[in-house]
Amino acid sequence: MADQIREGSAPNFCPPVEEGLSFTFQDQNGDVVQLEFLGLLLHGDARYGFFFQVDDDAPALSSGEVVVLEVTELDAEGQPDAFEFIEDEVVVREAYAAFKQATRDLYRFE
Repeated sequence: MADQIREGSAPNFCPPVEEGLSFTFQDQNGDVVQLEFLGLLLHGDARYGFFFQVDDDAPALSSGEVVVLEVTELDAEGQPDAFEFIEDEVVVREAYAAFKQATRDLYRFE
């Protein structure tokens, strides 16, 4: 049985093309972290990536705190190429609220 591509609940949300897709990032302290990609949201004039930190205790496809990063660069095809931590807590809350609305049929939020 073929895997079905998930669709978001809003036209401004792009879900991952593959469940459990993760990327390696370097945080502000220089530590390497593995983040599962949950989707991309176009909100206002910005693009935000939503991720879940994965490790031995919390593998991909599990649940936990969502990390919101802003897309700061696009590649030649217009795909996200660089992300940055968002310092402004108001922006994070607003983007996260839009993410929850757009993904209400995909993810369960507490």
